[in-house]
Amino acid sequence: MATTADIRSGLILKIDGNLYSVIEFGQNKTARAAAKVWAKLKGVDNSRTIEQTWNSGETIYPVRVEKKSFQFLYKDDSGYSFMDNETFEQITVAEEMVDAPAFLKEGQEVSVLINGETELPMGVELPDKIVLMVTYSEPGVKGDTATRTLKPATLETGASINVPLFVNEGELIRINSKTGEYVERVK
Repeated sequence: MATTADIRSGLILKIDGNLYSVIEFGQNKTARAAAKVWAKLKGVDNSRTIEQTWNSGETIYPVRVEKKSFQFLYKDDSGYSFMDNETFEQITVAEEMVDAPAFLKEGQEVSVLINGETELPMGVELPDKIVLMVTYSEPGVKGDTATRTLKPATLETGASINVPLFVNEGELIRINSKTGEYVERVK
């Protein structure tokens, strides 16, 4: 059995029959009372965010999770379809299970989190940095570049993000899939 000393970011816990992922955690120590461990949790199978507090050393119930490499195939009415790179089995997941569905493009490698107990997919994680092509962007106006001026750009997946003025149509850019922000131009 695991205790509160085993809590770390990304750990998936079973609380009241629901699965939650640990976003952040900490410990409160006071002079008179026993130490308390707190965690901010995000629902894996629902969209709730909760905070939980335990006494130090209390038993917690982590869920065994496997990360498997899958390839994104297509999106249709039933959801997003992915193929296992090793067994070539296909799975379909709902849109809310995908971290950043706006940045998915066909053939892209992703990590699918699979519940070790039920063998069912729990979520889809994109790589931290993704390279995409700019399909539409207004031409940059020279001049006011003393500050970090941004302009809207449409990517090949249909997503719209803000990019610096020097980025033009047809260029490849690297974006952060977690925040949806421009990182750099790719040569």
